[in-house]
Parts: sequence; structure tokens; C-alpha cells
Amino acid sequence: MRLQKFLSAAGVCSRRKGEEHIQAGEVAVNGRTVTELGTKVDPAADRVTFKGEPVRPAASTVYIALNKPRGYVTSCDHPGERVVVDLLDIPERVFPVGRLDKDSTGLLLLTNDGPLHNRLSHPSFDHEKEYEVTVGKPIPDGALAAMARGMPMMGRKTRPAKVERISAVKFRMVLKEGRNRQIRRMVRKVGNHVAALKRVRVANIRLGDLPEGGWRHLTAAEREGLLSAAAGTPGKRRSTG
Repeated sequence: MRLQKFLSAAGVCSRRKGEEHIQAGEVAVNGRTVTELGTKVDPAADRVTFKGEPVRPAASTVYIALNKPRGYVTSCDHPGERVVVDLLDIPERVFPVGRLDKDSTGLLLLTNDGPLHNRLSHPSFDHEKEYEVTVGKPIPDGALAAMARGMPMMGRKTRPAKVERISAVKFRMVLKEGRNRQIRRMVRKVGNHVAALKRVRVANIRLGDLPEGGWRHLTAAEREGLLSAAAGTPGKRRSTG
């Protein structure tokens, strides 16, 4: 098994972050620091350490829904910052699926299921992410329609989105993509700014009445629905112009 895949399966981090940690010299195999990404390990025989701490294969898979508060970084380790895993009280090591900005709140999924993380993070999977957005001043219907149609951003057009008004300064948006600070950038393009951004759904998982800073294990039905969706064949990335 490739070393970065082993780190992901053990719940240390995603494969991509694992590659960064390996290249930074933070991973050792049998006492020797490894920086080559092609390194393979035998989980049953090799001793792997991350920042000096032993890494063991996950004994069981864990799936968690967390209501992320504002001011927390979506990461397992970020010196000088509060990170989302600090809010959990579980023996297993888990890592976040996707990201929420430090100033954003709401539903965040965490797991030690590396393959699920990789599938849900891949842009070819069309799982929906639903947000409630509060803006700084009343937003006209034309601005909502422009965001729903898609708009040029970072060299290409955003994919069409579902947008529904809640009030003069609040609306609901459903995306099937997740570019960096996408909603905040879109709102700026229509001459407004985001005052509050909360994610309320990822695929079939809803935030519900989970209190801010609280977390729970997914139900059996939620796990089954999420795993079933992730196991499907990824579709082709739609053109966004």
C-alpha cells in the first residue's frame, strides 16, 4: 500500500495532505524518514510514525456530523488556530470531508474512511451542498438569478445552482461544486457581501437541530445513503463555459 494511502486509511489526513506531510519529512517508516511519494508499506509489518507518533490502521470506520462554529479552521492540525477536530471527544482519528471557511458555520462531515473522503472530494461526483446565506444589504431578484445561472470566476463559469430567496437579505443556495470561497466571491460580484454563511446539508446528510459546536455519529440510514451515493460511477465534469 502506498504510504499516503496508508495515512489516509488510518485517519491521519487525506491522501493529498499525506503527500505534503511526506515531502515535508514528517513521516517515518521503521525509524527512517521517508520523503518519496512512491514509497510502499506493509500495514501488518511496517512501523509508521507521523511527527513521532505511531500510526495504526483504523480499527473501525467512523462517520460524524459536526456543526462547525465560526472561528474554527477545517483541519486536523493548524498551529496557532482552533481546529474542528478539537471539538470531538472520540478515540479514533478522523479528518474533515471538504472544507468550510474559518468564518463559515454549519455542517461538516468527518471520517476515517479514506476511500469515501476521496470520492466525495472528487469534482466529478455531483453530491449537493446546501447553504443558507445572509448578506449585508437587500439583494435584488436579478442578482439571485445571475448566481443561479452561473458567472465567470477564476477563469471559468460557475455551474448552475439552485437559489431560493428566504428574505430580503437571506437566501438558500445549493451547489454541486465547491471552489475556494465560491459563494462569497459570487455575492461580491453582484455588489453585496456575505454577513453569515451556514451549510445545512451535504448530499443526504442534514444539519437539523444539531447545536453549534455539537457533533453526532451518522445514523445507519445516513451512512448507507452516503456510501451508496459515493459508490456510484462518477459522471463527466460538466462544461461551465
